[in-house]
Amino acid sequence: MFDKPFSQACENNRQPILKILNRVLADKKKLLEIGSGTGQHAVYFAPRLSHLEWHTSDMPDKHSGISAWIKEVAVNNLHQPLTFTIGADGNNIWPIANIDAVYTANTTHIMQPSEAQLMMQQVASNLPSGGIFCQYGPYTFQGRHSSESNKSFDQHIIEKGYGGIRDIEELILWANNMDLVEVVTMPANNFLLVWQSIKSLSHS
Repeated sequence: MFDKPFSQACENNRQPILKILNRVLADKKKLLEIGSGTGQHAVYFAPRLSHLEWHTSDMPDKHSGISAWIKEVAVNNLHQPLTFTIGADGNNIWPIANIDAVYTANTTHIMQPSEAQLMMQQVASNLPSGGIFCQYGPYTFQGRHSSESNKSFDQHIIEKGYGGIRDIEELILWANNMDLVEVVTMPANNFLLVWQSIKSLSHS
């Protein structure tokens, strides 16, 4: 029997994140989750955001775990994982059309800086005016970590070959046609960044 992947962090942070998603995604219809990981966030959020078509995505080796979680949730608005790896499929490959929201959790600091930049640019390019991007994880502010534990975590993941915690100002520079409209403090020294596409303003 296939053992589903499990993340305790997903169990711990899902309710605080849902509280924000309920508010900022209230009028959205179709969402892409970048880096669905274990699939736990998707199966918790989708039934509680029933107005929203939730499309999971990740690298192919994550699909079986995500699908195992999805199989246990009897809802019609949660979809099987799409294959999507930032930076691996060229610069212009986007897995799904006509989305008006994007969600990602604990992916930005795993990516290399060039991949994180590409993700910001791809999200901005594929969201319509007024579209929302919710980006959860640890971040630095003007080069400063929000806690000593985040500083240690950053050093640890960089030593393991990951890109490391990104700075808010850096993300703003990369976020073409998106405004950072909220920075919500979350448990365990994390933050939820809420970006909104402002394409219509750029053409006024």
